[in-house]
Amino acid sequence: MLFRDRRHAGELLAQKLVHFQGRNDVLVLALPRGGVTVAFEIAKAIGAPLDLFLVRKLGLPRQPELAMGAVATGGVEVLNDEVVGRLGVPREVIDRVATRELSVLERQQEMLRGHRPPPTIRDCTIILVDDGLATGSTMRAAIQAIRQQQPERLVVAVPVGAATTCEEVAAEVDELVVIACPDDFYAVAMWYDDFRQVPDETVISLLEQSNSMNKNRHHSPPELAPRPTPLPVQVQHVSPHDAFTSSSNHSA
Repeated sequence: MLFRDRRHAGELLAQKLVHFQGRNDVLVLALPRGGVTVAFEIAKAIGAPLDLFLVRKLGLPRQPELAMGAVATGGVEVLNDEVVGRLGVPREVIDRVATRELSVLERQQEMLRGHRPPPTIRDCTIILVDDGLATGSTMRAAIQAIRQQQPERLVVAVPVGAATTCEEVAAEVDELVVIACPDDFYAVAMWYDDFRQVPDETVISLLEQSNSMNKNRHHSPPELAPRPTPLPVQVQHVSPHDAFTSSSNHSA
């Protein structure tokens, strides 16, 4: 095991994100539910607001495991043009599935976030966080949905991910920050000693705590820090004994 739990993973990951500390253009977005505990520690360490970014897969009516796209926070729709085109999926089918999944997403958002409006992403530096990358399908859908909202910079931060998935994600974002990209990955859970499910109550509590800390931290916004110099992507394949030394960065 590399991490005691998600909180421990977030504390370690935050150490690789100190160059974002004290900036008023940074927003930390978590993929619930597991990503919230990790993201909370990052937001706390760098002094940035924390919010959720929800994604719902659009499965084919008779093959729900096959994604033809996704809907995300803010009502954003992302389509898999290859699947839609190859199977000739009619627009009315897409609309029907998207309406259903968006309704589920909105109920989840209301339960976890209350009636707050969606986070403002345009022209912000977004740090998108999850507790790990296996196939990366949810993360890639989130990346596409966030890109549509025109952030200034998009950073993905995860404690651990499969080596091939890390390489694929790094190619789609401005920076990938990851502690370990082991070749013998198998599953996210195997890298945690405690990987129990995060209940909704914990998600709500962490969001409230972060919001309170962010309000009390500064009465006036801090001066913008210089942007970090982009570095070429360098995904390192590591073994469990030295996995804590790995990180990667990519400039789009």
